[in-house]
Amino acid sequence: MRIVYDCDVLVIGGGIVGLSTAYAITRAAPGTRVTVLEKEQGPARHQTGRNSGVIHSGIYYRPGSLKARYAVRGAAEMVKFCAEYGIAHAVTGKLIVATDKAELPRLHGLVQRGRENGIPVRELGPAQIAEYEPEVRGLAAIHVGTTGICDFVAVARQLGESSGAEIRYGADVVRVDRRPGRGAAVLTADGAVVRGRVLVNCAGLHCDELARLAGDDPEMRIVPFRGEYYTLARPELVHGLVYPVPDPAFPFLGVHLTRGIDGGVHIGPNAVPALAREGYGWGVVRPRELGATLAWPGAWRIARRHWRYGAGELRRSLSKPAFTDAVRRLLPAVTPDDLVPAAAGVRAQAVLRDGTLVDDFLIREGPRTVHVLNAPSPAATASLPIGREVARRALGALAGA
Repeated sequence: MRIVYDCDVLVIGGGIVGLSTAYAITRAAPGTRVTVLEKEQGPARHQTGRNSGVIHSGIYYRPGSLKARYAVRGAAEMVKFCAEYGIAHAVTGKLIVATDKAELPRLHGLVQRGRENGIPVRELGPAQIAEYEPEVRGLAAIHVGTTGICDFVAVARQLGESSGAEIRYGADVVRVDRRPGRGAAVLTADGAVVRGRVLVNCAGLHCDELARLAGDDPEMRIVPFRGEYYTLARPELVHGLVYPVPDPAFPFLGVHLTRGIDGGVHIGPNAVPALAREGYGWGVVRPRELGATLAWPGAWRIARRHWRYGAGELRRSLSKPAFTDAVRRLLPAVTPDDLVPAAAGVRAQAVLRDGTLVDDFLIREGPRTVHVLNAPSPAATASLPIGREVARRALGALAGA
């Protein structure tokens, strides 16, 4: 029986990675029919649209890793893309500030890592910190010149418009039927069936669930972490982007200060376990999703391994004075009244069965499928090269179909 396909490549997920993949496919192979299914009514409603809007330089990432390569390349490409399409952006640079003597060796390690990754880094003393940020205090800092800011939602929207792909919003995938030699048939919640020769999973917070729907074992689970932000009521206290020295044992950058493209200053995120995949507040609880997280052995191993760190994050989540104390390490002038609650985000963190937090981008393939299983920060920054890599794999699968 001859099968009629609606498209050559079917992409699930209309965040910046899914739309960048569609964009890359149609540029690498003009005439390829691409359909993107997104369950929300518009693009970039989750991780892409709920972050600090920073174009990351790549200084934090292990030399040779996908994160390092894609972030360094992606930062330059993102600036060029924004300039080409008139999307709001700026290359601001940022400070990474040590406030304690114990952080100085880690700060020096970042200098070395930045240089290995080909990133221009300038070392600063306390007086030089004040030249950039008069209200910020620290023992030493580094200035990273290639960091910037942009409107990632506008970038995602432009990628979709420029791709030429068919993008269907409000298309929530509830079933995937894959059979040998027949590609994938996807059923959406409204009863529509879409058939593609190759399936690409860019479902972000739900990528592991979609992989299992497609019949593939992802060998990981998404454990959602909510990032909680405040807006600074006195934005004049911060001129640009200011970060603490990160803890290398945990894949979060700590509470930082970010002057966004709109001129406002965001402070955060505080990272706590979310009680749902889209749990943007403590009141959002989805028992099935929470139960699935608690049933994954890796989640308990994370808790045992990082309980001290997690307890501090939880305390700052529940106590505004505790959060203010964390901010004062960098910005002594801030008061609790300066902090106005802002929209939270949720990070889709891939966790292995043994409790390992996946620290790099993770892309796996099955028969006629490509699964993007870990794409946390700096995924938005690196979305153009990530999209090309996923597109390369999808086109390879299409050629063999």
